[in-house]
Amino acid sequence: MQLIGSAERPLVIGTRASKLALTQTKQVAADLEQRGLKVEIKTFTTEGDTNRASLSSLGGSGVFAAALRVALLESRCDLIVHSLKDLPTLPVPGLTIAAIPPREDPADVLVARDGLTLADLPPGSRVGTGSPRRARQVALARPDLDLVDIRGNVPTRLGRVKGLGERATQMGLDQGKAKEDLDGVILARAGLRRLGVEAVATDTLSEVVLPAGGQGALALECVAETLERDEARILAQTLRIVDDEPSRLEVSAERALLRYLEAGCAAPLGVRAKLTWGNAHPETPAGRLDLTARVVGDAGQTVEVSGETTVLLGAARDQREFALAAAEQLGVDLAQEMLEQGAGEIVDLKASKSGAPGQAGETSANREQSPTSLAESATPASPLLNPNENKENNENPAAERVAKDLWGE
Repeated sequence: MQLIGSAERPLVIGTRASKLALTQTKQVAADLEQRGLKVEIKTFTTEGDTNRASLSSLGGSGVFAAALRVALLESRCDLIVHSLKDLPTLPVPGLTIAAIPPREDPADVLVARDGLTLADLPPGSRVGTGSPRRARQVALARPDLDLVDIRGNVPTRLGRVKGLGERATQMGLDQGKAKEDLDGVILARAGLRRLGVEAVATDTLSEVVLPAGGQGALALECVAETLERDEARILAQTLRIVDDEPSRLEVSAERALLRYLEAGCAAPLGVRAKLTWGNAHPETPAGRLDLTARVVGDAGQTVEVSGETTVLLGAARDQREFALAAAEQLGVDLAQEMLEQGAGEIVDLKASKSGAPGQAGETSANREQSPTSLAESATPASPLLNPNENKENNENPAAERVAKDLWGE
């Protein structure tokens, strides 16, 4: 028997081939190698990498994950590294998020010409983002800006900012491809930090823009049955160590809210959970989990809710599950509150039309997944939405279902 992660049977990690995806996967691989595993990296091309349409028209959530998940189900890799904000909130039967490493700062930042902050940008300044969530929240603070829909990886986006063409070329953008036609772009701090270029940020937008659910966190996903096999025992133990419970609690609350509302990452909805630990009883670590969510309509209508719950941290499995249940329930409670306050009337949320919102709030542990539920979570309603044709033909039934549900054939 060859142990997964041994020299004879290296752990194969799948990822997208973008600069950021490769960088963060290499960081995960380096951590696993320091813990004694032998690792190889294999890249795959996803729909989001090849289709240059706007993310809102593609549906956002799922366009970067589908091909990776198909590869995992077809055993072309053992584990995949996702940016958690790009991962649909509904689980794929047979797959599990085995670990969430410590989360980076989830804040969005402005990268602007001449070191300008959001407040300093002159009226009419052209600011790029591919996210309706970012665009609508920024428009609340600065309705006088011209917000431009953009696509591309981090070097491409940085190359759109006046004066940053050379920096983008140094990061790998082809010579002469930097357009330098914008006054600024909005990006996630976590991505810039992982790429080692956080210094280009000119303003932190945490007081203006709530991030996407799961932003700043990575998800290490694998086939659940694999972790139960004897040859994966070292891998399973290692992933349990890598998993960061505070990060998992935060993103579980955020994603439970999104799952209840059936809102993907292209929805104009920001959500942020923050865990604060108390020291009153060191023998029983406890913390307060605060959650805030905001949805913004196309005319600036806003619904914002916030709440908190107490969570206990314990090493035992039942303690961890109890804490996760409390985090998810907080997300469900606030999602219900958003609907009661009319969130479904200012943006197109499927949960507001389902007639049975309680079903949307069930946790991933007990929710029965319908054949079309992945497609529903991966394609939030949008006036720009266009169906994408499935370009894959797989022999693995589970892989076929993932491709069909996420690409809509």
